[in-house]
Amino acid sequence: MDLMPILATLKRHKTAAGLIVLQVALTCAIVSNALFMIFQRLERINAPSGLAEQEIISLRISSLTPNPNFVALTRADLQALEKVEGVKARTMISTVPFGDSHQMTSAKLTADENEIGINVSTYRGSEGWLQTLGLKLIAGRDFTADEYRDESVDGEDDGNPVKAIVINKALADRLFNGDALGKSIYTDGDVPKRVVGVLEQLISAQPTGDGEQGRYAVFSPERPSYRSGNFLLRTSPEARDRVMKAAIAALAQNDPLRIVREKNKLSDMREAYYRQDSFMVWLLISVCIALLIVTAFGIVGLASFWVQQRTKMIGTRRALGATRGQILRYFQAENFLLSTMGIVLGVAAAFGISLMLMKFYEMPRLPLVYVPVSALALWALGQLAVWSPARRAAALPPVAALRGA
Repeated sequence: MDLMPILATLKRHKTAAGLIVLQVALTCAIVSNALFMIFQRLERINAPSGLAEQEIISLRISSLTPNPNFVALTRADLQALEKVEGVKARTMISTVPFGDSHQMTSAKLTADENEIGINVSTYRGSEGWLQTLGLKLIAGRDFTADEYRDESVDGEDDGNPVKAIVINKALADRLFNGDALGKSIYTDGDVPKRVVGVLEQLISAQPTGDGEQGRYAVFSPERPSYRSGNFLLRTSPEARDRVMKAAIAALAQNDPLRIVREKNKLSDMREAYYRQDSFMVWLLISVCIALLIVTAFGIVGLASFWVQQRTKMIGTRRALGATRGQILRYFQAENFLLSTMGIVLGVAAAFGISLMLMKFYEMPRLPLVYVPVSALALWALGQLAVWSPARRAAALPPVAALRGA
């Protein structure tokens, strides 16, 4: 296809051609960054937690009156919950993943106060935590009975600090290149904690998915009481509602002067935690679709207008021997050229927008892979949009076209 007639025609219609180029450029820039943000959000939403999410329920209770025997009562609660029909495992845990609170600490290799530590999410839990959460150890072992300690009655240090800890694989790789068993880390104070186990996966209590933030987690053998923790029960997915009611009744029987503050299924907590991300995904998808539709209608409208304006030119070319296929390819080549110019401008604009998002919203740089995806989509869209007007142009009879029909 000779480009000179196309360029000559576009030169005579600078305004209309420029509008299409700008429209394609704007769509390319926005769609490239929107696709990146969509896949970022989807990666965050679908990130594996390592937990048996469909089998876990969470209960948080509080007492109407002070009870000095809260440690003993918590043990009795756990014994009662273990007897509830359908309960596979139970534990008491300080924070629940995807909840409204979390605990963070700094993990270091030495007790040096000047050493910059790594921010890690911390969990404290009683016996049965590994089975209840459904976590998988890839190295080491669970805590032994003598490594657990109870929550202090008066809130003060009882002189028996925790000396064992389990960490997730991400932290083991970060600190020890994976070989973490038997090594010591410092998380609270100057007492070293020996790594006795490494978990394949343990998500942060409030995962963010941004860089290193929220990747690392540690588990400590500290038994919370019902005053500071949550009861977690593991059961079959279909039995969760029934087990939740039975568990609440069992806790009330132990002490009727307590109320249930929260009762949740872990799967519902995850869905609620990522609800805003899901909304953003659908919003960005809608924006992309709307932009592509507007661009397509713009191409169709311009192509239809140009067919009407070039009726005699088309008739002349047909009379000189041009086939329908050649007329069709002419308009397709013209649209491809306009789309390419728009995409080139759009790529530059896409990276400009990415730099702005990096500066003001601390987002990562736009990966190159999203640019060709957007470009291919716009090239395909342009060819589809121009197909119908181009076919109408190619179908014009030479004599009728020359008469201005």
